Amino acid sequence: MKTRGSLIRLKRFAADEKSRNLTRIETMIREFSKDSAELDREIAAEEARAGITDPKHFAYPTYAKAATQRRDNLRRSVEDLRLQLEEARAEYEDALADLKKMEALDERERTLETPRGETSNGFAMARA
Repeated sequence: MKTRGSLIRLKRFAADEKSRNLTRIETMIREFSKDSAELDREIAAEEARAGITDPKHFAYPTYAKAATQRRDNLRRSVEDLRLQLEEARAEYEDALADLKKMEALDERERTLETPRGETSNGFAMARA
């Protein structure tokens, strides 16, 4: 059986890993949103250069079509990542709750192990 200290370290590692995953997903959402906005600007500039804003027009710029497809893919990815973010947030909160439970149990056990009348440093308390 593992000692309580190693279980706490394991729970802390799991919580840290969930936190890193949460940060990674949030970063990807920000980057994809920024890239999508940049593509919006590029599409508008390309349409202005060509003077055609209707994607169904036969002379609509090929670059604008490709950029539109890429932008739409990024937006779908952002939506998928938002769902993953909710799941990751729930997993992180569960991992934190497990860690806090384990730490509270450890603290409770340590206070019960301390003999009555002694402090945690081993010295007896003076009684008045």
